[in-house]
Amino acid sequence: MATNLHSGPDSGVSELVAGIVHDAQELISQQLVLFKQEVRQDLRRAREGAGFMAAATGACLLGSLLLVLMLVHLLASLTDLPLWSCYGIVGGVLTAVGAILAWRARQKFEHALPEKSVKALEENLEWKTKPS
Repeated sequence: MATNLHSGPDSGVSELVAGIVHDAQELISQQLVLFKQEVRQDLRRAREGAGFMAAATGACLLGSLLLVLMLVHLLASLTDLPLWSCYGIVGGVLTAVGAILAWRARQKFEHALPEKSVKALEENLEWKTKPS
């Protein structure tokens, strides 16, 4: 008894589809490898950038401290005030500026979330926590 294997045009199409699927899978795997390498490079650059940012921040803080000390001594040399009062004046002015900036930041953060969304979230949480 002979079996008749059908090796007509359908087998050519199935091989073609299988080849396309294989190529697509290979392309996706190559894209994932490339994506991983790009992410590693980006993380390496971000680490380097963070190091430079930390160094820049430290330098700016040190420079700002020296400028504040300079202002204190400049005020002392231009006036007949004792050095301790010049430190008090400069420190008081900087504290007032910082307090004003903190107050403005607090105002901005109070209105950061939409009130309707917060109220709806609170209602949803209350509904979920109520015993049935």
